[in-house]
Amino acid sequence: MSATNTNVPDPILATDDECPVREILDRVGDKWSVLIVCLLGRRVHRFSELHRGIDGISQRMLTLTLRALVRDGLVDRTVHAAVPPRVDYELTELGRTLLVPLSALDQWATAHRSDIQAARERYDNA
Repeated sequence: MSATNTNVPDPILATDDECPVREILDRVGDKWSVLIVCLLGRRVHRFSELHRGIDGISQRMLTLTLRALVRDGLVDRTVHAAVPPRVDYELTELGRTLLVPLSALDQWATAHRSDIQAARERYDNA
């Protein structure tokens, strides 16, 4: 392979607002969405469980992120008629398919964390 051929498909490099990769990365590329999807990949959670399980997320950010994930069809929100009201969140079938690339990313990050840290140290000390 030549130095100029990276085998990166053109849609990833596109600047068009209609680029599907950019649109999806805007939703699932932020840290809160990834953490929520990973937690919901384990089991159904209530709002308070998600809030306790994600260090540093505010209630407002959790609410906004869950709304966006529900809107995009990745998470289901179920309101139970109880006193007090109970709301459960779980991944949809579509949301479950996101666990595969997220797991691959997790494995890659785990395998290469020390390499990245070493590169940062070399850069910072140069």
